[in-house]
Amino acid sequence: MTKRAWPAWADPKDILDLLRLSLPIAVSRASFMLMMLTDTIVLGRNRPEELPYVLNSHLPVGVLLGLSLGILLGVSVMTAEFSGKGEAHKTGRIFRRGVVSALLLGVVGVVPMFFGAHWLYSSLGFEGAVLEGTTTVTRILAFAMLAQIFNTTMTYYLEALRKPLLVSVAMYIGVVVNLMLDLAFVSGSWGFPELGATGVAFATTGTNWCLMLVLLGFVAWKTPAFKSSGEKQDGEAKRQISVGMGMAVSNVAEFGSFNFTHIIATWIGIAAASVYGMMFQTIGFVFMAFLGIGTATSVRVAERVGRGEFGAVKNASRLGLLVCVLVGAAAALLMSSANDGLASVFVQRDALVANVQLHPELSAMILFAAGIVIFDGLQNVAAMASRAQGLVWQPAIAHLASYMVIMVPLAWYLGLVEGRGVQGMAEAVLVASVFAAITQLVILEVLPRRALKKG
Repeated sequence: MTKRAWPAWADPKDILDLLRLSLPIAVSRASFMLMMLTDTIVLGRNRPEELPYVLNSHLPVGVLLGLSLGILLGVSVMTAEFSGKGEAHKTGRIFRRGVVSALLLGVVGVVPMFFGAHWLYSSLGFEGAVLEGTTTVTRILAFAMLAQIFNTTMTYYLEALRKPLLVSVAMYIGVVVNLMLDLAFVSGSWGFPELGATGVAFATTGTNWCLMLVLLGFVAWKTPAFKSSGEKQDGEAKRQISVGMGMAVSNVAEFGSFNFTHIIATWIGIAAASVYGMMFQTIGFVFMAFLGIGTATSVRVAERVGRGEFGAVKNASRLGLLVCVLVGAAAALLMSSANDGLASVFVQRDALVANVQLHPELSAMILFAAGIVIFDGLQNVAAMASRAQGLVWQPAIAHLASYMVIMVPLAWYLGLVEGRGVQGMAEAVLVASVFAAITQLVILEVLPRRALKKG
């Protein structure tokens, strides 16, 4: 018997399978970030002083989005498990249950987001143009979230059935639509009024509703979503909701904490908020690649759980982590070598906000952010691999500790109290990301997998 030249978790066939699944997912996730980057770039080059209006609106938007990504995760995990057992034809009821959950989330989340926006931002100390601008943007984006939650359900379902290319096609239709709407409503092209941050909100809302129609067409055309799927199993509905509850808590902690740092940056000043927001968008774009790797790793792990191949579960997890490190290193190298050019994409070299030159400060912060991305990716991939194995609450607790307990207070202290501005806030993000990566890796590699033992 010949000895393998590679570890079990680095089998070339598994590497090819991971890349085949993760690349389309990463491409589709990158398209979501491309829309946000388009918003940031067009607004940053026209009205950089209004960029904080959009970024601050991401506090309630991010919390609702993170909650929905978690609660709807069961659509992905259970669809992948059925598919792994050769029973994809039974997944229609999983999808339809996800649609009902999405509808309830939309009603419960969007109403307070719309009517409570002004109270929220005034309570956070915003005044004048910042208060009114952020409130208006948030209220418009509430309508975008109605469509976004349904889009999450359909995206999870298509990807779990290994149809990520359909998601990519839909998302890049969205990229084009979003760019056209941004040029029309933000920069005032083709005779439209120049609406600035309000135009970004209108563009995002129109794009999300367009995406919903395209994805719905793909789901109806290429999946068994609306076909008879047999009787549900005992406890199936409960498990579909509960499997993502830990992720929902994690996401609320992570998304809410990261987006609250935009509030802290605005307390420091409009210029600081603009620079921090642009740096954050750069990290966020790279994170989409990690989200693709994490989602693909989660699907591959769930498939092996569904087939009862428990020995292969750890190998699938470790392969995802290896690819994450390689991608993170490449991204960090690119960011550190092209930081000045990346800054020029976001803002004009002579742009001034509150008598502060944005370009040189942003260039320095992108260089610093290169040290954050690998740790940010590792914590995400490790957490998603853990959840796919039934570890629901441990990753959530790690996220709570990393972002709510460490990052937010440290960002406030270093950035505002110590007066170190954006640099201090970025250092807080780095500390939290390192801590999150270490704790999530320990959870994945050391803690007993009780759910797998039951199998």
